[in-house]
Amino acid sequence: MQVLGIDIGGSGMKAAPVNTATGKLTAEPQRLDTPDPATPAAVAEALAELVRRFSWRGRIGCGFPGAVRRGVVLGAANLSPAWDGVNAVELFTAAAGRAVAVANDADVAGLAEMRFGAGRAARGVTLVITLGTGIGTALFVDHVLVPNTEFGHIELDGRDAEEVASARARKEKSLGWKKWARGVDRYLQRMCRYLSLDRIIVGGGVSKKHEKFLPLLTVGAEVVPARLRNEAGIIGAALYAAEARGGRGSGRARPARAARRR
Repeated sequence: MQVLGIDIGGSGMKAAPVNTATGKLTAEPQRLDTPDPATPAAVAEALAELVRRFSWRGRIGCGFPGAVRRGVVLGAANLSPAWDGVNAVELFTAAAGRAVAVANDADVAGLAEMRFGAGRAARGVTLVITLGTGIGTALFVDHVLVPNTEFGHIELDGRDAEEVASARARKEKSLGWKKWARGVDRYLQRMCRYLSLDRIIVGGGVSKKHEKFLPLLTVGAEVVPARLRNEAGIIGAALYAAEARGGRGSGRARPARAARRR
């Protein structure tokens, strides 16, 4: 099945059709700047433009930068306060003229990573984290998604964890890799204490340089770099829509056949 995946970010919106059986993009992605201000109406029109660029008539999935429960946005700090309480499924479906399944962007990126990336063979409790402007998190228990976690906002050293361990914090404070890694290590150790993690998958643009900081970590869980990187959001959004029922996904990222329990 081919599904159009759309990844909405604080600065950009990307879309591409995806073969959900293989996790491969079947056309070059299209990108638009996220509207400023990123009001619901403006973002919906930008989404519709991406759909028009592909002349798309099939299923559509969308990763949204905020918590989404039963299609309703619970908060979107990097877009606009006007999103609170908006039914994104209804808004985007009306704009696109096609049914659109909507879920949290970190959750759908995690779904993609668990199905086609570094989480395929994972067992037990896995946390997929994206270290970027903030910290996005997706939690899986035996490949089943626990949706809308916001572990990037736990308290760490008296501050929001994003102020210590995000890629933005490293750049803004001009931290070297070793010093920044100490903050990331404290954050991941805290997550392991809370969740008894078996594996941590680290994504985001900084994962391209994983050799500079992952070897410095002392956390007890296995820590590996993400594999899908910038395509994870698009692939995961398409995957979510392919498995959605009435605009809601199953939340299950099925492992590859070779990785299933015997």
